[in-house]
Amino acid sequence: MNDIDELRRRNEALQERISRLTAAILRVSASLNLDTVLQEIVDSARALTGARYGFIMTMDDRGRLQELVSSGLSKEELQRVLTWPEGQRLYEHLRSLSRPLRVADLPRYLESLGLTPTTWHSRTLQATPMYHRGLHVGSFFLDNKEGGQEFTDADEEALVLFASQAAVAIANARAYRDEHLARARLEALIDTSPVGVAVLDARTAEFTVFNREARALGERLGPSLTDVLDGMTCRFSDGRVIVLGEYPLAEQLGGAERIRAEEVEFVVPDGRSVKLLINSGPVRGKDGEVESVIVTAQDLAPLEKLERSRTEFLSLVSHELRAPLTSIKGASTTLLTASPELDPAEQREFARIIDEQADQMRGLIGDLLDTGRIDSGTLSIKPESTQLGALVDRARNTFVSGGRRHAILIDLPPDLPPVMADRRRIVQVLNNLLTNAARHSPESSPIRVEAVREGVHVAISVSDEGRGVDPERLPYLFSKHARGDGEDAAVRHGLGLAICKGLVEAHGGRIRAESAGVGRGACFTFTVPIAEEMPPEGGRGATAGDAREERESTRILVIDDDPRTLRFVRDALSRAGFAPLVTGDPLHLARLIQTERPALVLLDLMLPGGDGIELMEQLPELSELPVIFISGYD
Repeated sequence: MNDIDELRRRNEALQERISRLTAAILRVSASLNLDTVLQEIVDSARALTGARYGFIMTMDDRGRLQELVSSGLSKEELQRVLTWPEGQRLYEHLRSLSRPLRVADLPRYLESLGLTPTTWHSRTLQATPMYHRGLHVGSFFLDNKEGGQEFTDADEEALVLFASQAAVAIANARAYRDEHLARARLEALIDTSPVGVAVLDARTAEFTVFNREARALGERLGPSLTDVLDGMTCRFSDGRVIVLGEYPLAEQLGGAERIRAEEVEFVVPDGRSVKLLINSGPVRGKDGEVESVIVTAQDLAPLEKLERSRTEFLSLVSHELRAPLTSIKGASTTLLTASPELDPAEQREFARIIDEQADQMRGLIGDLLDTGRIDSGTLSIKPESTQLGALVDRARNTFVSGGRRHAILIDLPPDLPPVMADRRRIVQVLNNLLTNAARHSPESSPIRVEAVREGVHVAISVSDEGRGVDPERLPYLFSKHARGDGEDAAVRHGLGLAICKGLVEAHGGRIRAESAGVGRGACFTFTVPIAEEMPPEGGRGATAGDAREERESTRILVIDDDPRTLRFVRDALSRAGFAPLVTGDPLHLARLIQTERPALVLLDLMLPGGDGIELMEQLPELSELPVIFISGYD
């Protein structure tokens, strides 16, 4: 009878435990908030096992403590746990667990780990790691079972069950967080894109995604793009015309095909239109049916405006070149065909016309070439330490010799440091700015040139008291397509400022324009870097002699089957201070690389029986060295 009563008590206890466990699981499942779920899990596990304290520690991807959820601790006790100096070592130990851990004497266990158990007022511990799909997400442990008893197998099973629930909740929360962040980043990227992006539902023909640029493009056709779709006409560049109102849009989307870089003009019934560069593609489901259509649209108006500017610019270039060419042609024809023969004074006048107009053409062509080099990034400068005053004097002399009558007032501080500048190019910048100032101011007004040190740069200003600049035009003054009205429409005027910008930026400086408004003058300021000061004699840095000594120790291997080329390259490298190694036989290449260890290889592109590229593929020694191909054609 006693055995039956004992069995009954055990069954009742088991049923009670299962009932409490089921109720706890239902409470845990009732919330989607991670903090609430974890708190419910640790509370339920502590209550079910009779533990005084419970903890869930979550770890980030780097294994650092991310969050601590506790149960049964007062605020003071929790603060002691969080500020325990040796807490990080315990977290790392618990993180290393691969299976549940049961400890009957916690203080002794902590001492075995080399930890001081002063913070812990518990005797027993039941811990388990939390894993989700092989990934460690945290640790779960209970301590100080009621009555000082040890934790049981049933307690461990319950803890493992709750730990698995907690791991799933943590993993799901992190997945949701990552998905939410990814979606937010994607939405921000799409919304800030300069290209319109829209997604249409193929079944409802309604927009499900509409970024800011797409909304702005749509507002040019009407307050609501959905309302104007039915009457919209689409005109394609190949002549096709589609009126959206003639067929249900959903049917057209169902048969949507991919469109690549198609110019389409969209016209609404009231006559408003917008021309866009369209790319689109269908998104199909598993059944192959079109579920949605993604469309990107780029406004062609700015591109067309730029193209018009380029066309106008080319037209102006043609005009500017044709004018001096006409004068040269007329003067030379007169000299050759004049009858009776011209007197010497007339001949000199026609020769002067030819000379002046040729200089005009040379200057314009030079500006065009400089602009091309700036645009292509091939403009080269040779900066060297120089005194700014000498450059300003050269620019002033060039300006005055051109027949200008403006007074040039120069104000340079006596302690101005030398600058690193390509002398010819900075004189060109100054001359362009002086010419620009003279063009926009009366001859009676002065032009001022000033300079001041700004940190590691020197700022040079050229200011005038002329017509000034409309503030709206200031941002566009340095564009090569920028033009004013009347005489300002000259090509060299636009090119001059654009060239100034390119030359200054090639020096590592910046240029800006300022004006208080029309009729109030203008000031152009650019910066150039200060030359590095020479170190004292006792601790001097590298000198030109040091650099040459370094080059003399630098071996350069040259391979070419043409003896003349070998001799020419060898002499050029020797004059530059390098140590050239030359050979005309590719068979010796591997041996030379191994024995001489060159820093650079100059390799002929065309060699007997093959080419340099094939040689690189055949010789692994070449893959570890920088190689420059050389070649020449008659």
